[in-house]
Amino acid sequence: MNKNSMTLLTACSKGGVCTVLKNNATGPLKQRLIAFGLLKGAQVRMLECAPGKSTFEIKVGNVSLALRKEEAQLIEVSDVR
Repeated sequence: MNKNSMTLLTACSKGGVCTVLKNNATGPLKQRLIAFGLLKGAQVRMLECAPGKSTFEIKVGNVSLALRKEEAQLIEVSDVR
């Protein structure tokens, strides 16, 4: 995969780092993700992936949070490394 191409947060592997391009969530979920720092340009580190990639633990700045697969698929990222 080209590291500069757009992909979803779910494509980032454990220990990987990526940059948020777009938050496609809506309503209260979008506001919650913004409050946690998932904004355009934010650096995200993938800490853990549950078996079957059903849950993702990520770190954004000083905040660690867990996202369900459905929520992580709403975040477009680039520069996956």
